[in-house]
Amino acid sequence: MHLPELILRYEAGTNAVLDALGDYKKKNLDSKHSGGWSARQVVHHLADSETNSYIRLRRLVGEEEGTLLSGYDEGAWALNETLGYELLPIEPSLELFIAVRAASLVTVRRLSDTDLKKTGVHSEAGHYSVESWFNSYVAHPFDHASQIERAFKHQL
Repeated sequence: MHLPELILRYEAGTNAVLDALGDYKKKNLDSKHSGGWSARQVVHHLADSETNSYIRLRRLVGEEEGTLLSGYDEGAWALNETLGYELLPIEPSLELFIAVRAASLVTVRRLSDTDLKKTGVHSEAGHYSVESWFNSYVAHPFDHASQIERAFKHQL
């Protein structure tokens, strides 16, 4: 995919999640499909993932080649009682997801083809470029939108 197409697809990711949630206040946010995450857990994860994504993109673009990007244990975060993935209301996390993705979109729209080649080292994935970042975060909300839809269908 070329940069203009990546940007459009990245931008569409927010609406994919919002469409999957629909009128979520009338739905059971805690139902799960085949042992997967509930919609509540997915939204909290998306907020955390997007904040990590935002920092990674800014570090890749703004720092020296080879900058170290930290991974995190998303499964542990989802199970951590203090982080509240299974209990807390989703509105603050949903607002954070929307706002951080919009902030990243501002940067994404300013990227050049040269920027796509900028690289760092991810603590889990190794060599990691802006292009790698795109490959991860363009698809990410679509994957989780599908997961939300499956969780909601499971409750019927």
